[in-house]
Formats: sequence, C-alpha cells, structure tokens
Amino acid sequence: MKEKRVLLWVLCILVLGAGCADFRTVGRQELSGEQVALSAAQAALFREVASGSPVIESLDGYADVWIKTPKRQKRVFCNIRINRGHEARMIVSAGVLGWPVADMFFSTDSLYVHDLLNNRFLLGTNNDLNLEKIIGVNSDFRLLSESLLGLVNIPEPLSAIKSVKQGSGTIIFTISTRGGSKEVVINPINRTLTALLVKNRQGKTTTEIHFKNYETILINNQNMFVPKDIEMVLYNSNSDGLGEHQLVIAYDERVFNKSGNSLRFAMPKKAKVVNLDAAAILPWM
Repeated sequence: MKEKRVLLWVLCILVLGAGCADFRTVGRQELSGEQVALSAAQAALFREVASGSPVIESLDGYADVWIKTPKRQKRVFCNIRINRGHEARMIVSAGVLGWPVADMFFSTDSLYVHDLLNNRFLLGTNNDLNLEKIIGVNSDFRLLSESLLGLVNIPEPLSAIKSVKQGSGTIIFTISTRGGSKEVVINPINRTLTALLVKNRQGKTTTEIHFKNYETILINNQNMFVPKDIEMVLYNSNSDGLGEHQLVIAYDERVFNKSGNSLRFAMPKKAKVVNLDAAAILPWM
C-alpha cells in the first residue's frame, strides 16, 4: 500500500511538473533602422506580405503551447484546427500522459468550451475578455486566429504608411490605423512577416507578435514560407493593468488546406452549463 502511495505521488509530480519543464517565453527583437523614402520595390513587398498568403484557407496541426500570465504559467499540447476567417477549434491536452483537458470551439461570434476535467460546458460571446479567460491572452478573434495560422492579413492601404526604416535584414513599415498605428517588420530576403506590433493612439504597444522558424510548403504548385513558431505578447491586458500575457506556439506537424476540414463541435449532454460571460477564472488551468 505504501509503495502504491509513493508511485501515485510520483505520478502526480510528473503530471503537474510537466507544464514547467523546458518552459519557453517570448524572445524580444530590437527594432532599429535608418529612415528611408518608400520605394516602388518596398511598396510591392508590403503589398505581397500584407496579403497574408490568401491561398491558404485552413490548418490542421499539433503544437506545443506555452502560456504565461502575471499569475500563472502553463505548458499544454494542442490540436489546432482553423478554417480561416470563420472558425477555429483547439483540443488541449496536458501532463506527460497527454490527458485531454479542454475542447474549445470558436466561431466569429460565439465561444464554446468543454472543461473535461470538471465536466463543465462554458459558452459565451467570442470577445477579447472571454478569450483572455480561456487561453490567457486578451485578443480579438481575427488577430488571434490569423496569428495561430502564422499568416496575418494587414488590411491598411499603401497610403496609410507613415514611415519606412531600413534595418539590418529587416524593413520596418509604420502605418496609421483607426486605433493608433502598427509596425510591420518584414524580412526582404524571403519576403516574410517577422513581427507585428500594434500600438494605441498614445503610441504604447498593446500587442506584439513574432513569427519565426519559417519552412517552405508547397500549395497549389507554389512554394510558400510559413512560420512554425508564433510568439504573442499582450501588454497590460489584465484588469489591474499590470504585467503582460504571453502565448508561444510551436508546431510539431500540420497540414494546410486539408479537404473536408470539418470543425464540428459535439455539445456535451451531461455537463454543467456555465455562462462564460459571467465566469471570472480560467476554467481548465
């Protein structure tokens, strides 16, 4: 009996400690460069990268995910599925045994979460606050889903570009937006988005996203570069305005434009229903 208790204790330590082993955080990138006039070649580069590779319509992949907030840090494993611009689903597992702990479905207006550990079904509006409750980052669904995809569409026109800086291996476009500005960091060699910084009207960065470890994929007989690692930081996103929230995604494997990529979510029949709009804590962490 004593040996069984010791074995159970060791198992619990392994399961609980797995989320802290080899924990990854966001690697910052110092942005600098010499201001230059916008050239025709740079304008063409901006248009190409800003389109976010529209030929890619869906993703089905497996990734390690690290979440760090002012109050907690966690490593989980996710099956991430996205139908671009419409819906996304994340099946989350945790611990060394890979036990499923949550099944999350996002549509453009609704959010459903089956908290498998506690047999609860949380449902509510798909908004910034509820996304923060679920995955620890306060972000709108479009930006989050495109970041998970690794391909962000930047809708602002060329006329919104305020300045251009030529750096070491990067070109930084600063563009005006309705809410403030964006800094779009592009690698001109492989013509990819390196980073995106969203700033408010006061010039303070509210969201910072880095795209790393690009790989070449073949879609519709075209070679395309898509990042395997995505790092996201949201500053001052919690209610007391302190700290930052980080989300790091590293894909192990994935398939793009998979035929019949249905994201059907089965509503649990016997789970306790909870109004996510009224919930105050992360339900599965």
